[in-house]
Amino acid sequence: MLHANAALTPRQRLRLARLVVEENWPKVRAAELFGVAWKTADRWAERYRLLGKAGMVDRSSRPRSSPAKTDAATTQRIVSLRLRKRWGPVRLAAETGVAPSTAGAVLRRCGISRLSRLERREHQVVRYEHAAPGELLHADVKKLGNIPTGGGWRFLGREQGKANRHHDGGRARSRYGQPLMRHGFIHVVIDDHSRLAYAEIHDDELGATATAVLRRAVTWFADRG
Repeated sequence: MLHANAALTPRQRLRLARLVVEENWPKVRAAELFGVAWKTADRWAERYRLLGKAGMVDRSSRPRSSPAKTDAATTQRIVSLRLRKRWGPVRLAAETGVAPSTAGAVLRRCGISRLSRLERREHQVVRYEHAAPGELLHADVKKLGNIPTGGGWRFLGREQGKANRHHDGGRARSRYGQPLMRHGFIHVVIDDHSRLAYAEIHDDELGATATAVLRRAVTWFADRG
């Protein structure tokens, strides 16, 4: 799992570490390429020396021991009462001899802090599916940011990603000389019965564009029976 505030992805850490360890790059130079401090480069290089590729993932921040954690018997009793009685943390705390905050923490940890999650579904889920291909098509448009030629900063690091964006030719530029990356629009058409999908990427999501995509999709589906 990647920590929320991590500056580099595991793949970027691996590339940085290999530059330092295998290609003998100075740590400062490698750090500048990926837009991080030299101490960060040093840390990932050292982990790579000791653990190899496996050392590029985040270590768990969970403590090795939790002496104040509620014991298994009390946890089981809280969960049992919650399931049978639907009691809240205050009533559960009075019944089991723990603090209300502790009872609430147990409920959250076990995924039963909301009563709505405990309620059984009274009606069976009804799923629909048309009997034959072509009877119903689902159309949708997904908006995604364009990536500069050579790759973006998430893969290459902030400095290289910024350089690729700045030197990306063929794009309109703002009055400040910055390239306008804009967005791409993925038009997707899915057959309800077979779940077969057809997609095109365009620069807009206008009705005329969507209509043209749908017509081509119908022809494409027809060619495949």
